[in-house]
Amino acid sequence: MCQNCERQQGFLAELIDSGLLIDTGVDGLYGRSGLFEEVVARFDDLITRYGGQDGAEVARFPPAMNRKHFEKSGYLKSFPQLAGTVHAFEGDEKAHAELLHNVTDGVDWTAGQKSTDIVLTPAACYVLYPVVAKRGPVGKDGALFDLQSYCFRHEPSKDPARMQLFRMREYVRFGTPDQVTEFRATWLERGQEMMASLGMPLHVDVANDPFFGRAGRMLANNQRDQRLKFELLIPIESVENPTACLSFNYHQDHFGTTWGIKTEDGETAHTACVGFGMERVALALFKHHGFDVEAWPAAVRAVLWP
Repeated sequence: MCQNCERQQGFLAELIDSGLLIDTGVDGLYGRSGLFEEVVARFDDLITRYGGQDGAEVARFPPAMNRKHFEKSGYLKSFPQLAGTVHAFEGDEKAHAELLHNVTDGVDWTAGQKSTDIVLTPAACYVLYPVVAKRGPVGKDGALFDLQSYCFRHEPSKDPARMQLFRMREYVRFGTPDQVTEFRATWLERGQEMMASLGMPLHVDVANDPFFGRAGRMLANNQRDQRLKFELLIPIESVENPTACLSFNYHQDHFGTTWGIKTEDGETAHTACVGFGMERVALALFKHHGFDVEAWPAAVRAVLWP
């Protein structure tokens, strides 16, 4: 077994044995204990203390989105391997009987399932862009939203920090290039200050996403060269392979062009977002401070339980 795999599985086993995570029998799909949820809630409050004064419009969506909107977003061009769809039974009584027969025999029973109008949300902000577009041009000051959603990515793993279903909180900014790049610069500073207050080693680096295929490698290089995405990294699996717990993204006019979102003067709106991996930050806290929150450093507890 590779050294990284041993570390991942060792930490996962400790989390499950302690009761912080609850095993479901599927890699990357876990229940969470009350204590784990308490830490997530305290971190959620910390985010609000840093960003709440900005006057963002709060919106919360279910962990699924309109399939047509998903298709239009362009996600499948870059990440087809991560997408999750929702299918349902639409057959008659004969098809139902066949389904039950297959279940009894241990045979694949999903062949008769049909795709619905819903797909699983890959990132919290993907639901937002068509909503904003429908409202018309953003005002002269742009627009700012506070989102949170469960998200899905099909990448089963023994790494507890790489869950298939996880929560993402985001602040999403719409406006002119200057407005959105200023927003991202502000959160690059805020994010480092906020996470440093939690007493964990961290650093920020330019990042690129795992775009799919040969064209994807060109996209990844372009993203890195233009410094469109930064990640705040904290060691969870190892120091050599730190985990991205926050991301700071400048989309340029991609979503503005895709959805026809305009600024007050008729220009295509630019967008940027800061995303917080809620479970990943909780895991990082347990990794670095231990499973007994009462024994965490007093300074950290003062931040999370003010």
